[in-house]
Amino acid sequence: MATLDNSRPPTPPNNGTETPPTGLGYFSVPFERFVRDEISDWSGFTLLDTMETYFDSRLDLLQRQLSKHSDRLKTKAEETFNDVFKKDVLKKIKSPSGDNLDREMQKFKLKMTQRMTSLSASWQSAKIVRTREKVTFFTGVMILLFTALVFGMAPQWIHVLYTVLGLYLLPMRAYQYKKRSWHYFLFDLCYYCTILNFVFIWVLPTNPGLFVACYCLSHGSLASAVITWRNSLVFHDSDKVTSLFVHIYAPLTFTVIRHFYPNAQDRFPALKEVHHLPPFRALLLSSIIYTIWQLLYWKFVLINRRKKIESGQRTTSFSYLLNDKRGIIGRALSTVPIQYREVSFMLGQLVYSILTELPAVFVLYDSPFWSGAYLLLLFSVSVWNGGGFYIEVFGRKSV
Repeated sequence: MATLDNSRPPTPPNNGTETPPTGLGYFSVPFERFVRDEISDWSGFTLLDTMETYFDSRLDLLQRQLSKHSDRLKTKAEETFNDVFKKDVLKKIKSPSGDNLDREMQKFKLKMTQRMTSLSASWQSAKIVRTREKVTFFTGVMILLFTALVFGMAPQWIHVLYTVLGLYLLPMRAYQYKKRSWHYFLFDLCYYCTILNFVFIWVLPTNPGLFVACYCLSHGSLASAVITWRNSLVFHDSDKVTSLFVHIYAPLTFTVIRHFYPNAQDRFPALKEVHHLPPFRALLLSSIIYTIWQLLYWKFVLINRRKKIESGQRTTSFSYLLNDKRGIIGRALSTVPIQYREVSFMLGQLVYSILTELPAVFVLYDSPFWSGAYLLLLFSVSVWNGGGFYIEVFGRKSV
């Protein structure tokens, strides 16, 4: 799976003082205060409001221009002060040795230069981070809007959009995770399934067995990860956006192919042979695909890279969940003897994968309505998690 998106911060402790009632009581105090203020102050959007908005924007622009001009004046004043200070110091300080004075001045200049360089680098770095977050926010919102438009106007292009976004987001995640030494997470089941989905869409659209396995895994392990791994719709965070894409776009794509794609059997001939999902065959095919991945993961990650994982140089989903003592999985694994933990974890994942595929096998494949309701549930969970992040984190800063 992707990295855990537990982005909702803990509730701050109550310092012994009771807080007054806050109306609904479902949200944080800053959010309910905002709601009360909005309700009490609203009296209709009049012409005066329009003029006020117009002049406020002009005043804000003027204020920013004055601020830039003030910064330039401050910089010039500091340069002038430093020049005068240096000249005054050279005149007043009398040293028996001129070489010592020159040497001290050179050291002073070097220290000041290093400090200014460090401050400038920090400022530039913060500015770059803010710009990157704005670009990520814009991109995330546009992806959501464009996906809705494509689904409503041309659903036959959803699988193309899925592929294009995957070619953009997944290499970027691989680069970022490699820099952080998190790249062993890229061997998880969700990325394996994503590659299989692309193989079916573009290479083997006539293979019914691969279609069944991709459909079940996409609606099972990948889709349920939105809930179990607390994926959040946080637009300015590229890591959270990518995690949500990996887990929710696969079931969206295969739901469209199954229920909403015009003449889907012409583009994906495998559907001609799969009018209904036989439960045993569907679960067996997906379990075989899962077992192949699990054996490869066990050999090339847990065995061949064991030293790096045990030394802490690399992190995997297994080591992360094992060390997470607050989670159910971490607490359960801690009760298992060390020599059986890996086997228990792999068997537990297999059981979890089969259980999460049951709704797809018995309900979703035959029902466009319940398929749409399932996707809406997943998206609602991600929005709720993202709303908790924005309201709790930014709302707390504004108080």
